[in-house]
Amino acid sequence: MARIVVALGGNALQADPKDISAQGQYDSARLTAHTIVKLIKQGHQVIIAHGNGPQVGQIISTYETAARSDGNPVMPLPECGSMSQGYIGYHLQQAIGDEMAKNGIDKSIATVVTQVVVDGSDPAFKNPTKPIGSFYSKEEAEGLVRDYGYVMKEDAGRGYRRVVPSPMPKKIVEDDIIRTLIQAGHVVISCGGGGVPVIQDEDGLKGVAAVIDKDLASEKLAELVDSDILMILTTVEKVSINYKKPNQRDLDSMTVPECERYIGEGQFAPGSMLPKVQAAMMFAKSRPGRRVIITSLERAEDAIEGRTGTVITM
Repeated sequence: MARIVVALGGNALQADPKDISAQGQYDSARLTAHTIVKLIKQGHQVIIAHGNGPQVGQIISTYETAARSDGNPVMPLPECGSMSQGYIGYHLQQAIGDEMAKNGIDKSIATVVTQVVVDGSDPAFKNPTKPIGSFYSKEEAEGLVRDYGYVMKEDAGRGYRRVVPSPMPKKIVEDDIIRTLIQAGHVVISCGGGGVPVIQDEDGLKGVAAVIDKDLASEKLAELVDSDILMILTTVEKVSINYKKPNQRDLDSMTVPECERYIGEGQFAPGSMLPKVQAAMMFAKSRPGRRVIITSLERAEDAIEGRTGTVITM
């Protein structure tokens, strides 16, 4: 049996993009719990990481709306990220805990609100690209730049949105806690939304307004816990080249050199499949014998057994 870090994509936490209610997201968590518990029931040790895009966007938009209507302060992005970790973790803890109980699995589950160290000199801080929060008119955007120092960019004709840096993860702050919980046999949820990005200086840790890619953070987590497999769950069953073209080809496997070649050809979309493949390459190179599986939530059990998915190895 294997130690597996499962990186859950946004669809695992919000199956219906139009349903942003707490109940809708909890219902999605319950569906996700079936897949997670199947892996646990097979005897695998599962550690969970997850995205938070819709959820943290909802939190930010709520504070921005309150600021426009009655002058309440806008909550800083690190605090919004930590809030999303807490309430997504609550949904997953409850859903997975209930599903384990139904299956006679006597394990505890806990969420670790996770901080991830980034480098303050990361080039990403000079080129914010990650859109978050609500859409605004040009005049509203100019006001946010003036009042809060936001960087605002026009987004595909839909209005202006705040953009923030997306730096590379360097170190997971709560590493000892995560390892201790895993060694004690508990199911652990961590690195939600890529973790809260923090910078280490002479005064300690300081949260920064940035978003870490959750697949790259999941790779760091997988190395930290000495995982055998990094499983990245997304909306597609397999990685494809020539995606959505007449000559699309779904891939059963890739080696790191093949990944590099396909990246050079521009086969993988930035912000979508590209960071998943980059994370896969990093993990496959980190130790001989490690592998990455990219597949859909619905086919995760089949993928572990080699019946589907794309497997990336050195």
